[in-house]
Amino acid sequence: MLSDCHMHTEFSLDSEACPEAMVESAAAKGLDAVCITDHEDKDYISEGNQWTFDVEPYFTRIGEIRDRYRDRIAVRIGVEIGLQPHLGAYYQNYVRQKPFDFVIGSVHLIDAKDPYYKEFFEGRSDADAYEETFAETYENIRKVEDFDVLGHLDYVTRYGKHQAEEYSYARFADIIDEILRYLIEHGKGIELNTAGLKYGLPYAHPHRDVLKRYRELGGEILTIGSDAHKPEHVAYDFQKVPELLESCGFRYYTEFIGRKPVFKNF
Repeated sequence: MLSDCHMHTEFSLDSEACPEAMVESAAAKGLDAVCITDHEDKDYISEGNQWTFDVEPYFTRIGEIRDRYRDRIAVRIGVEIGLQPHLGAYYQNYVRQKPFDFVIGSVHLIDAKDPYYKEFFEGRSDADAYEETFAETYENIRKVEDFDVLGHLDYVTRYGKHQAEEYSYARFADIIDEILRYLIEHGKGIELNTAGLKYGLPYAHPHRDVLKRYRELGGEILTIGSDAHKPEHVAYDFQKVPELLESCGFRYYTEFIGRKPVFKNF
């Protein structure tokens, strides 16, 4: 069975789920493994709160759960870092504090603004906003080195005024190819994030055409995550994943253990 390598718990500012409930949900759904990846979004402040957490109690708590569930499901300890160009040194130090299994690098802020909020799209087309996001994503991945896969590549399209109407791989092929080539050349992967389906898009993140292009360019490292913030969303729409990946040319997916990729058949 597949593993869910992207989920959030009460250590993240946007979740109230206890880690045990997330793991229990995954075990009940027959998954072989999960990786808890709570938000470390340095210099992102929302309503006066910093999107960061204390790594010491995090490792203690998840480590205890990992040991308790050892005979039912593999529990791994990860983190989702929020990429910004000035944070390379900060994250280099952060991820070396503890033996993380997996580090997702995601772009949640573009020029210090989150596309989640409508203000990001005011006064311009969705296409212009998407172009800026992809351009900043490319800058981010060149400035921050300490991550394993790029999270939810076309995340911004969840929140556009018209979502997918002004988005396709072909429309942004030049900059998306730059992102994919850079990741492949530097030994990093991407994730298939099924939250896009939950948000009403006709595709998971990234779009099927982006997945195909990544594979055509020689990309092999691909993790699978639901981006769940509640137990009921763990492994969201995972039943669709094998067919999707096979249609894009993949014969296996990836898990990370101790920051090392492990390739698995689905």
